[in-house]
Amino acid sequence: MQWQRFELPDARLELARGWLPPAAAADLMQRLLDGLPWEVHRIRIFGREVDSPRLSCWIGDPQAVYRYSGSRFVPHPWPAELAALRRRLQDELGARFNSVLANLYRDGRDAMGWHSDDELELGPQPLIASLSLGAPRRFVLRRRDDPARKLALQLEPGSLLLMGGSTQRHWKHALPRTARPVGARINLTFRQVQPHPRRPPPAAAAP
Repeated sequence: MQWQRFELPDARLELARGWLPPAAAADLMQRLLDGLPWEVHRIRIFGREVDSPRLSCWIGDPQAVYRYSGSRFVPHPWPAELAALRRRLQDELGARFNSVLANLYRDGRDAMGWHSDDELELGPQPLIASLSLGAPRRFVLRRRDDPARKLALQLEPGSLLLMGGSTQRHWKHALPRTARPVGARINLTFRQVQPHPRRPPPAAAAP
């Protein structure tokens, strides 16, 4: 498998185009479209709860509960297709994944705004394996302390993108809207979610 490595400061970014062959990628796309319990997740933006501009499904081991944008997500069980993908990823990457977030972008109006996957549950240097299916879409990154510094990638079906190291601490990423007519796209982001850190108990008041 040929990996393309991008030389970005404070980041590990690698892309394998064709990690999943075209026929396998198309078959998996259709199976997930028909088989996953897609739902609209509620997210918090500027203090308001709104519908996320895409459909999603959180899948994982029972303990892989995830908190994002003010909401708590309990995972659905692994379907056979995604359990098999997890095994392949773990074998090839030498990493552990206990969950996957499936996002369905129905057309060019569905999108993902600027953010970093830097929640406490993901740890200080998470490895995120992101598999694209369906219509190609433009994926962009920008430096946190220098937003003019950007990188844009066209993610084709079957491509696998790895983000690791300190990428989430120093870079944000997004999937912008497009006015061009585009078909549906599914993105699968495999992660290792850690137990949520407990807050220390409040100090006892002085007598």
